[in-house]
Formats: sequence, structure tokens, C-alpha cells
Amino acid sequence: MENKKLDIIVKSCEDKKGIDIKVLNINGLSSIADYFVIVSGNSSSQVSALANEIEEKMGEAGYELNNQEGKNSMRWIILDYSDIIIHIFHKEEREYYNLERLWSDESNFIDK
Repeated sequence: MENKKLDIIVKSCEDKKGIDIKVLNINGLSSIADYFVIVSGNSSSQVSALANEIEEKMGEAGYELNNQEGKNSMRWIILDYSDIIIHIFHKEEREYYNLERLWSDESNFIDK
């Protein structure tokens, strides 16, 4: 990947053993962001650890978090970095909501 933000986010997910990390290029398909990153955790504590690692590493690199949702539930956390929105799911919620199906065109997925 060429995008430094995406590199930091994906590395943070890998460092915390995130499951099934997907990067979707939604540039031109949506006005809300250029990329979605979707990752799962096996437990609420892993979901929290993934969010915390991303926030820490992005902050160290000078990127500001615009908004976050879901930190209280630890089942689905959204981190908004303007052009990149990260969806961190508990694996059961990810299976239920299946965001990937909404962006089912495989050309939208980026190899990490």
C-alpha cells in the first residue's frame, strides 16, 4: 500500500492479532471517506485493544481522530480519520452486519 495512514492502521491491526483485515477503496463510491478498514476481534477486550492500538499509533504519527463510536459496548467500534473509517467488530457482529457484502465488488478490496 502507498497510503501511510493505511499502513499504520493495518500494522496496528496485525500487531494486535486482528482477524480478517480488509481494506476497501470506496473513493468515488461514497462521499463519507476514501477507505474503509474492517477488522474483527475474538473478544470485547481484543476489540478494545485493536481500537487503542490504532489510536495510539495514529496519534504518534500526528493523525487526529475526528470521531469515534461504540467504545462503551466493545462490540463494534468505529474510528473516523476523515478519509479512512475503521470498523472494529466483535466477530459475531461482523458476521451479522456483513459490511463487505454492501461493497461486494472485489475490485474495491486492496491487498494489504
